[in-house]
Amino acid sequence: MNMAPDPMNIASNVYTIINENERMRVLRVIFKPGDTAKMHHHPEHMVYVLKGGKLNFTSEGKNQVMDLKEGSAVFLEAQNHEATNSGNSVVDLLVVELKSP
Repeated sequence: MNMAPDPMNIASNVYTIINENERMRVLRVIFKPGDTAKMHHHPEHMVYVLKGGKLNFTSEGKNQVMDLKEGSAVFLEAQNHEATNSGNSVVDLLVVELKSP
């Protein structure tokens, strides 16, 4: 897999670093309706939904709409993707990226 840019370099419009150490990075991600995080890379990561809504993900030429429910958690493998808030509400997420030991 060709790695896309780090989200902090390409999508700082929606990403903020909360904490980082040698084992993980914790990001706060706030998408207003219509906001897009351009194509970027995450290592293995967990997403906790603080405020839910619909995000349209594009990865490897495929589109997927995820209806994220408040209070849910999703584990995702390492990947490149672009994400757009395709709903009418603010989507607020906590992303915990795992770093290789």
